[in-house]
Amino acid sequence: MVLKILFWSSLALLLWTHVGYPLAAALLARFRPRPVRAADVTPRVTVIVAAHDEASVIEERVENLLAQEYPAERLDVVVASDGSEDGTDAIVESIAAREPRVRLLRRPREGKVEAQNAAVRATDADVVAFSDANALWPPDALRMLMRAFADEQVAYACGQLRLTAAMDATREGLYWRYETWLRKQETNLGSITAGNGAIYAVRRECYVEHRFGHDFGFPYLMVRGRRRAVYIPEAHAFEKPAGAPEEEYRRKVRMFARAWRHVLAGRILSKVGPLYAFELVSHRVLRYASGLLHLILLGTSLALVRRGLVYEIALSAQLAWLVLAAAGRVRLPIPGAGLAYYYFLVTWATVVGLIRYLRSGVPVVWEKAEGTR
Repeated sequence: MVLKILFWSSLALLLWTHVGYPLAAALLARFRPRPVRAADVTPRVTVIVAAHDEASVIEERVENLLAQEYPAERLDVVVASDGSEDGTDAIVESIAAREPRVRLLRRPREGKVEAQNAAVRATDADVVAFSDANALWPPDALRMLMRAFADEQVAYACGQLRLTAAMDATREGLYWRYETWLRKQETNLGSITAGNGAIYAVRRECYVEHRFGHDFGFPYLMVRGRRRAVYIPEAHAFEKPAGAPEEEYRRKVRMFARAWRHVLAGRILSKVGPLYAFELVSHRVLRYASGLLHLILLGTSLALVRRGLVYEIALSAQLAWLVLAAAGRVRLPIPGAGLAYYYFLVTWATVVGLIRYLRSGVPVVWEKAEGTR
């Protein structure tokens, strides 16, 4: 009986987080929409770029920000250099010498979030915006992002990350299309459950200092403060994806280790209300637990395989998927193989990320993903 309960529970939870919840969110958003009251506004903005050894991209990143179609007197840029040793600081200083809107904030090597926290403390802008050093924004990106802040309830807004390189559209590109569609539904419900590091902004008065990552932490912290965290698809940022699925896997292991810290700290559901708690559990907690759920499903399928046709079918389907993922691993030209392998890597990364967090916590420093510069 216990094995059957585990089998059906793991199967139901996997189907819910990947299929059921997105459909339910879309349905709820349609019948109880909460649109963002967006309008053209120009608050004073400081764009913060945390950088560690980004000499190859930092000049282009800063010049790209200075070229934004936004009132020059309402915009400045701070590069928070997290212990850079490759000439990043000298490049930023040379730009700052001719452009007073650019500042370099030298920091010891303490990690991205500590660099961001220090940069926020050094500004008094109305809104602090953030971007990865390897991202590029089209000229209207900041203006589009700021439109969300015409709504007084909005404390956090993130834009749309678009991947630029010719990565197989059935892998990371498909994942991002799915995620951005779901973020639209969550915005219409009230608030998103996670953002992205390429383009986002926070009201200065609502900024919360903490140590481990804005992407997952800020949305629920804003909701806890009775404000909204929203997704603005018209605000674009462009980045190169990781050059290979294995590199993307390593990046996701680091990301999931940070996510597990938020989940296991036990505070993400505190003071957020029932609807948003439903979103967090369905979209985030169960998604991060998907690797464990797959292991339970596979283990119980093996144990129950002789107890009924349904268990035989379930085991056969899982083994066929693993074979398809293995074909994707060796790059065989089989339809669906690349997607199966990508899903395997991302799902396994949730398990490895949990193990890494339980063993050693979350490292405060970060390394660049190869191929993304």
